[in-house]
Amino acid sequence: MVHKNWLTAGVMCAVAAVMVAASAFFYFQVPSEADSRAMILPVDPAPLVAVTKKGERSFSIEVADTEPEREAGLMFRDDMAANHGMLFVFEETRDVNFWMKNTPMPLDLIFVGQDGRIRAIKQGEPQSEAILSPGEPVRFVLELKAGTAARDGIADGDLLRHPVIGTASGPGMPPADKGDSPNVDSD
Repeated sequence: MVHKNWLTAGVMCAVAAVMVAASAFFYFQVPSEADSRAMILPVDPAPLVAVTKKGERSFSIEVADTEPEREAGLMFRDDMAANHGMLFVFEETRDVNFWMKNTPMPLDLIFVGQDGRIRAIKQGEPQSEAILSPGEPVRFVLELKAGTAARDGIADGDLLRHPVIGTASGPGMPPADKGDSPNVDSD
């Protein structure tokens, strides 16, 4: 009887080891979510407003404010509404570099300073590994469907308003008071 339990235990361990090995094999063969599927973030309840010479233009946006969200961005997205975008929020003003690898749709990348002013607008080509950078430190990057900036008259120096931009603080800049900030609507 003792011999039979020992044998059964040995067989059970061997079966368990095979199952763990098979699970690990199949787990590592399946692409991760970031490798094959678009990340969809919740739409922020507040619209982002671009103040241009042609007037104000509102956009619904997703806010990417964590490292994993910024890394995934709009990868694997095939299409996006003309009035929709993604706002990348960095913890501090810094040099940033973007590329379009794994992004099948062309984009406008709008680089924005701490003060909400546009510093540069670059065009991103689908699937490109070319580095897109504004040439100066920024705090935010807004990605829109390609051609949106030109169509809506969005240009360098224009102001972007959104609660996230209005409340961002940084070196040499006190935290914004939502009631007094020129970058936040107080409706």
